[in-house]
Amino acid sequence: MSSFEPKVIRFSWLLPSLLLGITLQFPPDLFGEELPASQVPQTDTLEPQPVPETPEPAPQEPQPVLLTPQTAPQTATSDSFDYWESSRDYLSGKITSFASYIDRFFGGDRHYQESNQTVAQLDLTKLNGYGSDHKIDFAARVNLRLPVTEGRLHLLLETDPEKNIITEPTPVTRPVAVPGQVSVPGGVALAVRYAKAKEDVWHFSTDWGIKFPIPPRPFVRTRGSYSIPMGKWRLKAAESVYWFNTLGAGETTQLDLERIISPPLLFRSSSIATWLNDTQNFDLRQDLSVYHTLTDRSALLYQASAIGISNPQFQMTDFVLLVLYRYRMHQQWLFFELSPQLHFPRDRQYQYNPALSMRLEVLFDDSR
Repeated sequence: MSSFEPKVIRFSWLLPSLLLGITLQFPPDLFGEELPASQVPQTDTLEPQPVPETPEPAPQEPQPVLLTPQTAPQTATSDSFDYWESSRDYLSGKITSFASYIDRFFGGDRHYQESNQTVAQLDLTKLNGYGSDHKIDFAARVNLRLPVTEGRLHLLLETDPEKNIITEPTPVTRPVAVPGQVSVPGGVALAVRYAKAKEDVWHFSTDWGIKFPIPPRPFVRTRGSYSIPMGKWRLKAAESVYWFNTLGAGETTQLDLERIISPPLLFRSSSIATWLNDTQNFDLRQDLSVYHTLTDRSALLYQASAIGISNPQFQMTDFVLLVLYRYRMHQQWLFFELSPQLHFPRDRQYQYNPALSMRLEVLFDDSR
């Protein structure tokens, strides 16, 4: 082996050692600038991507809630007044049924005006004593229910409809006539009635009619009533507005306060005011009545009345005390009345004046 080969071997070993020392002595970053991030080679490592945020819905204005028995806030129930409620319903129903029976038995104006059934009344009345005209008065009225209209339409036939504005159990002074003569009505009226009612609560009716004989005279009447239970009492209010060709325009207001004293006794206070446009006067009346049922065929009425006027000045024109005995003579339709009375009229210095009224009545309705 020549001397050149050992030199080459030693040089080949020396060169790697020299390079290693240079590398250790001088780091590689001294030989060049750091590459920018954009130029750094990307690796295959996936970085987590941000999740897009879901936008929150815009707040909505609260919608108004319609309060009904189902949606209204429910309160705790209490039975503290259940006894009072049942007592009120019992007493109200008892007063209503008993008062209706009394009006039906006596053939009262309320029964005629508010009954949804057919009612027919024919009266023969004879009065002796104070206010007597020595005549037998005849009166008739028929309220015919038309069934095809479900009771909303009625056909009316009345004698002297002006006298049926309010009921007057006490007589009115009339001119003297021939004794025993039957008084013929001054006219007969035919009318059509539209009626609507809720049983034992309210009643409304309107009449359009014509009064004969010729020439015919028209008239219009409207009547409404409403009853309110008040514990052991019942208040019934009635208002009538009318126009007659013979009387002009007018109105009548009536307030009845009723209470059962005991099962056979009913107390009723009636306050009545009638106003006529032609006279510009109020006719006033206050009745205090006790109805006494004796048997299924007989009953008594005890009544005290005060009668007055407002024009030309307020004054009492008569005070009346009466007892009326009513007896059902035959079946459910033939009745007889006997009524002794004491009058204390102003035109006689409030001295008592006796009178005696007798009546024979035929009364038909669907219960008879």
